[in-house]
Amino acid sequence: MSTPALKRRLAAEAIGTGLLVMAVIGSGIMASRLSPDDVGLQLLENAVATAGALVGLILMFGGVSGAHFNPVVTLVDRLAGLVSTRETVLHGLAQVVGGSIGAVVANLMFELDAVNLSTKERSSGALWLSEVVATVGLLLVIHGCVRNGRRDAVPFAVGAWIGGAYFFTSSTSLANPAVTVARSLSDTFAGIAPSSVPMFVLMQVVGAVIGFAVIRFVFADSGDPG
Repeated sequence: MSTPALKRRLAAEAIGTGLLVMAVIGSGIMASRLSPDDVGLQLLENAVATAGALVGLILMFGGVSGAHFNPVVTLVDRLAGLVSTRETVLHGLAQVVGGSIGAVVANLMFELDAVNLSTKERSSGALWLSEVVATVGLLLVIHGCVRNGRRDAVPFAVGAWIGGAYFFTSSTSLANPAVTVARSLSDTFAGIAPSSVPMFVLMQVVGAVIGFAVIRFVFADSGDPG
């Protein structure tokens, strides 16, 4: 891949991940202010805003970088031999940096300190299992659509999956290492304590490996997963 093309892909991944994190954190802050006494409604508002933003962002950047906005999505492409190790590392860095900048911007939009580390501990076997399930499901949604010739449905399917997984997983479906790291920078509704991040990221990577194995088995006769 030529350097200009790679730079455009990295820029798209950084900007897209940053905007996604702004949607996650910003809608969480707004929800807690609009519905201070109803956690269920806060979660619904957060989920709807995130799902809607995902649809728009994937439609926006899908033709440039594939709109991964997620290191585990890029990792599965690497396991499938669709991208190089160098591209995988650079994409992951772009996603983490972009997401972290997005968290800072979200904090500033609501007149909070640019960086305020979250104090929301998320640590239990149930939460870790939820992250594995959420990540596997996300990857199956993406590759299932692609393998079945419905690539154009990916933005809507991903938005629907993440919106639904907010409610049927106990972890509210972070399912994204870059977003998980970024959310540790905001002590708000969508935050996660830095001490909880490593296990969440590990479980997401485990989910990626399991998801790749399932994709290879279930969609074995449907062409390449990319």
